Amino acid sequence: MDKRLKKYIILWLSQSVSGLGSSITGFSLVLWAYGQSHSAMSISLMSFFHYVPYIFCSLFVGGFIDRHKKKTIMLLSDSIAAAGSLIVFICLLQGNLSIWAIYVVHIIIGITNAFQQPASAVAIGRLVPKEKISNVSGMNSFSNNMIVVFSPMLAASFYAIGGLPLILLIDLLSFIAAFCVLWFFIDIPEQMEENIYNSPFAGIMEGYLFLKKEKDILYLMFTMALINFFSRLTYENILSPMILARSSGNNLILGVVNACMGIGGIVGGILVSVKKERHYKVKTIYIAAALSFLLGDLIMAVGRDIFWWAFAAIAASLPIPFIMAGQNTVLYKRIPVFMQGRVFAVRNAIQYSTIPIGIILGGYLADYVFEPFMFSGNKVSGWLSKIVGAGMGSGMAVMFLCTGTCGFIISVVSYFKCKL
Repeated sequence: MDKRLKKYIILWLSQSVSGLGSSITGFSLVLWAYGQSHSAMSISLMSFFHYVPYIFCSLFVGGFIDRHKKKTIMLLSDSIAAAGSLIVFICLLQGNLSIWAIYVVHIIIGITNAFQQPASAVAIGRLVPKEKISNVSGMNSFSNNMIVVFSPMLAASFYAIGGLPLILLIDLLSFIAAFCVLWFFIDIPEQMEENIYNSPFAGIMEGYLFLKKEKDILYLMFTMALINFFSRLTYENILSPMILARSSGNNLILGVVNACMGIGGIVGGILVSVKKERHYKVKTIYIAAALSFLLGDLIMAVGRDIFWWAFAAIAASLPIPFIMAGQNTVLYKRIPVFMQGRVFAVRNAIQYSTIPIGIILGGYLADYVFEPFMFSGNKVSGWLSKIVGAGMGSGMAVMFLCTGTCGFIISVVSYFKCKL
């Protein structure tokens, strides 16, 4: 095995442990916040306050990342994020923790992730041979979805044993372990451009000018932004309340469906990590996206019981690793090494800019548009009820019907129009 690949596997394992700790904390903070406010909007705002600063800062960090050591950026970003968890821990012990303090911590984490994620993406290009990029992307999808499956169960167990303080302590210990591995055992080769930029806007302009020449890559980023919008419009906020509404509040059914989301991603990650390289990566991206919307969202909309919802959850999440692997392979092959920080930062700003819009809009449309509409008794709602069913949650089911249809159409059109 290649020496650099061995180093990446060590880094991947340590970062996965740290990610598990952070995910357990995130899930537990949702439980704590909902217990304090009993408001779904308060939970949505946690994601909102994370994504908005992340997207804004992503516009400006590219040049900084390209001209500084990636290892140092990752260490500092993770340390500041851990300091946020420490602040929550101290406030909790003092009895001063408020939901607004959690929002502030999410803003801090969003800012640090704007630096950490593109730096980590560039580091992958340094450590991993190009012919293994797709496989490594599958590994990342595998670990991320393992976290999705196990973090709620672990969070619930630890929450019952020691409450939020125990979980925050575990999170901090997982950070220390990952920090030590990166500091002592991982050397990331650097290839920094000597050109020094006078302002953060220069880095944005460099990334923009590159993408202006590479219009096919820019087109890919914009289509992924649309796909992110439609997926977050429903899955981020609507899936859980829809399942609960249509299952008479059965938490067990909701847990099974959420677990199936993670299981689908795990299976997809394994398939991507072991499959051979293919030349036409963009075809894989859009075919996978189309299947996710067609078999995931549409079946989630028309399903009436746990069997169909579980099947839809697996069908929706299994293609995602293929989307990520295909995109990463294209970007690493087409973007020069010394430009990757700037381009990845602009990529993040473009692709994730639609996520907070989808998060807020999804909750609003469910509560004030689609659910009331399905109880209005008009002809259209009656016709739709024959497809998705009637009663509580039927409006949210119609939202899945809309996102599945729109997402599928966008994926198919993008497949034929993209020239990559």
